[in-house]
Amino acid sequence: MSPEAASNTPVNAAGILAAARSGNPAVAADLLSRMIAEEFGFHITDVTLGADDYSLNSVNGFMTRDTGERFFFKFHHEENEDSVLQEFYRGEILLEAGFPVDMPTHVCRRVGRQILLYPLKTIPKLADAARAADGDTPLPGADAPALRHAQQDLDALSATLYLRSWHPITGQQSADEPIHQLFHHRLTTPDQPPGTLGSRATKFFAPERTFTFPDATLTGHELLELHWVIDGIRYDRTLKDCFYNTLKNLSPEALAQSGGVVAHGDAHNANVWFNPDTTSLTLFDPAFAGRHIPALLAEIKTTFHNIFAHADWLYHSAELKTRPEIRISNGTAFVTTNWSLPPLRRAFLQDKARLLWRPLLAGLAQRDALPDNWRETLRSGLFCCPTLVMDLCARSDENPKSRHTPASSLTGLAIALMCGAEPESADVISRFLGAIDPSNTMPEWNDL
Repeated sequence: MSPEAASNTPVNAAGILAAARSGNPAVAADLLSRMIAEEFGFHITDVTLGADDYSLNSVNGFMTRDTGERFFFKFHHEENEDSVLQEFYRGEILLEAGFPVDMPTHVCRRVGRQILLYPLKTIPKLADAARAADGDTPLPGADAPALRHAQQDLDALSATLYLRSWHPITGQQSADEPIHQLFHHRLTTPDQPPGTLGSRATKFFAPERTFTFPDATLTGHELLELHWVIDGIRYDRTLKDCFYNTLKNLSPEALAQSGGVVAHGDAHNANVWFNPDTTSLTLFDPAFAGRHIPALLAEIKTTFHNIFAHADWLYHSAELKTRPEIRISNGTAFVTTNWSLPPLRRAFLQDKARLLWRPLLAGLAQRDALPDNWRETLRSGLFCCPTLVMDLCARSDENPKSRHTPASSLTGLAIALMCGAEPESADVISRFLGAIDPSNTMPEWNDL
């Protein structure tokens, strides 16, 4: 970013995020300091941008004000948010409902300038603690059994609070919730006809783009039209089919069928503190919290990002140790992923299925609020997480800002297809959906 461009960068979340992503931390820090002064009326003397790999659509870090007080800050920015968002950062909703939530010292909810300032923390994010445990080098007091126990407690509490807060909602109440910015709004562009793909879906998977995988190169058009056989299992639809199913299943009006709950909506592990002293978890960064979040959407992001996004392929793609293989024949991709869930993530899946999803779905069924297409709805939500959270096209001369390698790109797309399509024989996603089905009287948790 040139000095002239920097001077013309708007003092808002979009401008700060653009500067940070363009490798201009000094510009981002200056813009952030100016925004803090304008919104909160005090001066910042030092800003350090966070260097973690979990902030895919946000910026975080540390700052010091002129009194010496130190803060951890975080803000989130989405495309077109000025036209679709009602309000960000309603953490008090979660506090009132009984969720363990860290409340900020300072908060600005103005669209385009949303930001939270928290007192500086010395405990780790669950994301960092879990990754250390995955690598057999746990942080002090944060080994795998401790993390699993803490997650079990939060899963059980969340299921209880979801059902306690459940209530019927209208299509409009659903549509007004900001959580759709993570799903349906990434599939659509404002003012386009209903049923038309847009936004990130068409940007990330444009027909003319080049997707480079180990031993294969495809255009976006070719990729969307492929049929898939993954690790020997044939799937019933293409990526294009999955996108159009998602467009239908995740419309705010369709999701209103499951009723609404109070939820964080984006409680991936980088938005959760782990306290080793109490073996407990605390939520923060409630950018998408709401009172009328569709019940089937409330835990989707948490389930995918804390479990199926590991090991390494989404957040730390350069460190992916496995090498997937692909062969194209007669319009079908034959893929060997060499991927499996690490032990801690498999334990998280078993616990979330048993303690959260199954009780939630059973409670919805008792309230006549479990739609017949609930499996397809969950598949669509899970499919959205990897395909729309960031660009899965590998880094190249024409795509220099991508974080993905050919190996992580193929791994991510294969896992996305496994989420969005039905397999001819059981895989990890279908076993998960079978276990949480309230009509299944003998779920097999250990098979997950």
